Order: sequence, then structure tokens, then C-alpha cells
Amino acid sequence: MGHINLQNEMMEQLKTKELMEQAKTYAYDYIENLPYMDVSPSCEALENLLKFEEKMPEESASPSEILFMLHKYGSKATVAKSGAKYFGFVNGGVIPVALATKWLTDIWDQNSGLYIMSPIASKLEEVCEKWLVDLFGLQKGTAAGFVSGSSVATICAVTAARNKLLFNQGYDVHSKGLFGAPKIRVVVGEDAHSSVWKALSMLGIGRDMVEVVPTDDQGRMIIGKLPPLDSKTLVIAQAGNVTGGAFDSIEEICTLANQASAWVHVDGAFGLWAAVSGKRKYLTKGLEKADSWSVDAHKTLNAPFDCGVVLCKDRDSLVSAMQASGSYLQYSDHRDGMLYVPELSKRARSVELWAVIKYLGKVGIEKLVDDLCDNAEYFAEKLTEQGFHVENNVVFNQIVVKCENSEITSATLKNIQASRKCWCSGALWQNEPAIRISICSWQTTQKDIDDCVNIFVACRRLATPVIM
Repeated sequence: MGHINLQNEMMEQLKTKELMEQAKTYAYDYIENLPYMDVSPSCEALENLLKFEEKMPEESASPSEILFMLHKYGSKATVAKSGAKYFGFVNGGVIPVALATKWLTDIWDQNSGLYIMSPIASKLEEVCEKWLVDLFGLQKGTAAGFVSGSSVATICAVTAARNKLLFNQGYDVHSKGLFGAPKIRVVVGEDAHSSVWKALSMLGIGRDMVEVVPTDDQGRMIIGKLPPLDSKTLVIAQAGNVTGGAFDSIEEICTLANQASAWVHVDGAFGLWAAVSGKRKYLTKGLEKADSWSVDAHKTLNAPFDCGVVLCKDRDSLVSAMQASGSYLQYSDHRDGMLYVPELSKRARSVELWAVIKYLGKVGIEKLVDDLCDNAEYFAEKLTEQGFHVENNVVFNQIVVKCENSEITSATLKNIQASRKCWCSGALWQNEPAIRISICSWQTTQKDIDDCVNIFVACRRLATPVIM
């Protein structure tokens, strides 16, 4: 394009809004076609991704052509995770008001690290914190930090726990560091999520230092196998097993931990929302007795990616663990979001979360959670009628499915994914291959499930002759 005045050109782009109109047209086209899209991209769409491979551009490119390229080749190479037939990785759909809010906040482009950077983001973090504490029935004053997802939330919570347990032994990790620190104990179930192990590793707690509790056939910690707890112990419980959806006995674990002055963290990425359901609240009984919690809003709540939350009963412990200082930082008398998370530069995700909670309200959130779980029960029932083996107790939104043997199970899953008409992931269940179904989108109906059951049956039929 030769030498141009980019500043003047970009000013004109904002003035005419032609690029925004172009993007809006493409976005509307995507929304309108979403119900008819295959769940995963075609081979042709994946091959066309090669069109993005080029040398580093020397000159400025046409912004309109950039958007055209993204829509023509990029849109077709997306996974339709917001649709009705995507059941992979507990990835939720997205509620329309949240999607619209995200459009608006993308235009705002706020950094929510400090109040002075974004008063609106700060205020809505404050509001969402209070609402979440109320929804989950936690102690008033519980702190919340808004992060990318429950993996980071777990890192934040475990850091707060580790530092507090060391401080209780008279050791200040901020001034002395970890080398030479007194030992702390960490207790987890043998089916703990990989993000828990990642958090522990990143924080200097190796696998050989962790006390692993045996689990039952649903992945729940066996309470009678818990080691004696003390004031040097962090216990990490699960609200929703990553594969089968089972919940540890949070109340029993917390009772034992509270008596010993141990710290309990609850990993509730998708399952913590059971606390909002009258029918399923029993799964999280005793939740308020824990010390910290991690949860995703972009899973069960169907907020946009990325929206995770760390909650900590001891506000000072979380703030101390996430401490930051610098002469350039301008703290305020209002909420400064960076005090509760690792980042200073962070997206204003609280705005979308606020929009979802305000739109749904308690009644709507309960209805959303119950619909997802009811659909999981319906899916499991219909698969059972067709001769599939549902291996788990379907207590929340997760289903574990097997066929006659491991070979047919693996082949059936491969066929399901290759069909591109619905999508779910695989997992190991009792050390054998299984099909893992996560019901997470508000768009999924019983008609969609019936269609998917037929796909499962057809894919098993294709797999059986190959194996037999």
C-alpha cells in the first residue's frame, strides 16, 4: 500500500464505522448459520487455514480484506461450541445478552486492574462479588477475584492457602521465600483435576509431597481413608468430578478440617452451581464451611469465555497472596481488581458476568442449571434404551458411556467425532476407554438429544463390524 498516514486512516475508520458494520454483518451471518453448522470443521476448512501462513507483512494491509479473510476462512474453521450438539470439555454455550454485552465491552476495551482505569468494571466486580456470595450461600465478606478460568482461580486459592498455612507456623513467605520454609501438607483425591496438579506444581508442591486419598467408583474421596488432618494441611475437594460429575462429601471433609484448623479448597469449576438448584443443592452441602472455592461462569452459567472466579473467605489472605507494589500504581478507596488476582492487565469480564446474573436472576440460574442436569438424565436414559452402558450416577451434567467392549467404545467415539454432527470427548473410566458427555449449553433441547442418540447408534453400528 506504500507509505500512508496510519493515524489519519484509523481516525477515518472510526468515523465511518464501515469496519464495524462489516464485522456486524459477518457476526450476524455466523449466528444465523450456527444451527445448521457441523459441530467441527470440515477437512476443506482446515486445509484453508494454510492461507493464513505468510511471511511477516512489510506494509499495511486492507482492514476490510482482513475481516473478509477471517470470515471466509476463519468462521468455517471454528468449533460450534455455542450450538446445541457440542458436548465436549464442559464448554458452555453463551447467553445472548452476555454476547451482546461482550460486543459492547470490546468497544470499551477496559483494563479492570485498577478503579482509576475503569470505574464501571470496578463497580461491577464489587456487585458480582456480593451476588456470587449470596448465590452460593457463603459467608458475607468473602472475597472474589475475576480471572480467565478455574485453572488460574485454583492457583490463586492454593497460593493464599499455602501462604496462610506457613504464616500460621510463624513463617512469612513474602519476605523469606519458599527455600527453607516449613513443610505443609496437601491432601487430594486420586481423581483430582489436572488443573489442581498444575497449580500445586507451579507453586512448588511436587507430586511426592501430596497425600492422595483413594476414591470410590464414582471418583469421590473415601472419607474413611482421609489421613489425620492438622493446622498445616490443605485439603482440596471436588464439586463435580471432571469425568463423571460426582461430588466429594464436602460437609464431612470440612467438618474434619475445621476441627483440625486445616484449610479446605473446593474445586467447583462447573459443579459449584449445584448450590443454586433446590433439587441439587444437597450435592454441595457444607460448602460454606470451606475456606476457598474456584468456579467458572463460562461453563454451567453460559457466560462468554473467559470468565473464572476465585472466592476466598479470608479476604486478607487472598489480597496478601496477590500483592503487588510500584510507585506508578494508583490505588483507590474503591475496589481495585488487581488486588485479588495475579494480573494488573485484565479484561473487564465482570461486565459480562453481571449481565448474565442480572438477566437470569436466582430463578433463571436455577432453571438453567436444572435444565442442563435434566437433559443429562434424559440423554443417559435414551442411550440406555439403545443398549449403551451408562457407567456413572448422573447426578449433574456429566455422562460416562461405554459400549460392549473397549474396542467398540473407542471406535464409536472416533466415528461420532468424524461425523461432525455432534461432538463429545473421550476419557478413561475405571482405567477403560469411555465416551464423556458434558451437557453445558442452554440451546440443547430433547429433540437435539434424540438426534444425537441416533448418531450414537449409527456410529456404533459402523464400529461393530470393524471390530467383530
